[in-house]
Amino acid sequence: MAKGSAKDERAVTPQSENFSDWYNDVVLRAQLVDRGPAKGTMVIRPYGYRLWELLQSALDGRIKDTGHENAYFPLFIPESYLKREAEHVEGFSPELAVVTHAGGKELEEPLVVRPTSETIIGEMMAKWVSSHRDLPLLLNQWANVVRWELRPRMFLRTTEFLWQEGHTAHVDEDDAMRETLQMLDVYVEIARDWAAIPVVPGEKTAGERFAGALRTFTIEGMMRDGKALQSGTSHYMGTNFAKAFDIKYADASSGGQQYCHTTSWGMSTRMIGAIIMAHGDDKGLMLPPKLAPHQVVIVPMGKGDAAGPVLEAVDALVAELKALKVRVHVDDRPQVSMGFKFNDHEMRGVPLRIAIGPRDLENGVAEVARRITGEKESLPLAGLGAAIPGILDEIQAAMLARATEFRDANIHSVDTWDAFLEATNTGWARVLHCGQPSCEDDIKAASAAATPRCIPNDGEPEDGTCIRCNAPSAYGKRVLFGRSY
Repeated sequence: MAKGSAKDERAVTPQSENFSDWYNDVVLRAQLVDRGPAKGTMVIRPYGYRLWELLQSALDGRIKDTGHENAYFPLFIPESYLKREAEHVEGFSPELAVVTHAGGKELEEPLVVRPTSETIIGEMMAKWVSSHRDLPLLLNQWANVVRWELRPRMFLRTTEFLWQEGHTAHVDEDDAMRETLQMLDVYVEIARDWAAIPVVPGEKTAGERFAGALRTFTIEGMMRDGKALQSGTSHYMGTNFAKAFDIKYADASSGGQQYCHTTSWGMSTRMIGAIIMAHGDDKGLMLPPKLAPHQVVIVPMGKGDAAGPVLEAVDALVAELKALKVRVHVDDRPQVSMGFKFNDHEMRGVPLRIAIGPRDLENGVAEVARRITGEKESLPLAGLGAAIPGILDEIQAAMLARATEFRDANIHSVDTWDAFLEATNTGWARVLHCGQPSCEDDIKAASAAATPRCIPNDGEPEDGTCIRCNAPSAYGKRVLFGRSY
């Protein structure tokens, strides 16, 4: 049956046929987003925004647990601020949106619409820091940012997106590096324990660093098509921004003025794209229970006189689940069929579906279906509510195990160029590399756009020669290469 016909209006393109089309179908048909009126923008619909809220809440809690405080900084940044750090402005220049007129007049100085906030926060840090007693200064901001995208894709690359950006100032490199790696660990935890994505943490090569940073660290997730998605980054800035914005403190021993060492780190709505592509299948989304807007959907069945007792049983189960803090939704829409409801909730990735009808009620059971396997089983109604949290935990663990097995099966240590091409065609290659940006460019051009994803933090020590140019390895360990989003 052709996609788009009356009975197949919610079907999606199979992943094996075209993964990109599958993704576009899913984000729209699962009602996560709609396209915005301006090119490259997206409207995050309530179901998609609830997913973001749950992720945001988990991450915000961890950020606060590590001693950071939330603040808010202006959307508009004087153009001169970005120009103070040359590498930073050069890196962002192609993506900037600039306001030149406002209130019917040309502005004396153009304003850049926030692409990131190192510069405006650096200006404020210079005002707020004067002594070693003011440090460390640990700030976080939840905000929107604008980066002009020529090839937008919902959640992954849009002109405007939502994120958090942490910015901190420290007395020295050691303290700043502890911060940088601590927040990378927080991102690993959020991805692994909440999104069920087994990311690889590591350092970016020089050619892939954030503009203006001395060191950039990343978490890389593998999607179901074998491509990598950079899902969070943490940067050690050294004193680059401190010198540009005069962020100094009087040290404890001599009272002399020292430049602060700064960091920045961020995770965005791109993580929703990661969840979609790391877990979804040809039926649509598959959401990890911890982040699913509806962890359980109950579909009551029965008409006429038979409907009353069923609804009473459903109400009792809902009350029990809500008392256990389970996010439960009852789909009692009369205008659509049971089959449509079942398919709809599969498309929207609901982890657990419960159907209760008159015959189930007579037998004292309910039909329970797990999204991850599609398997259905009849479970006793008595005690079902109490069992649900445990079942959700099992599903969460099973999703992480499934994603980990897929990732590990598609990472290969290789030592020849032909093997590199084969590995990066379907997944990632673990190789020795010289570290030269020119060699990275050559590899990208000669392969299917494979780029260095990271130097894994837990990589085993190993020496040898570069997979491409045969120069000595620069890192003493293997580097992950792969195609990416």
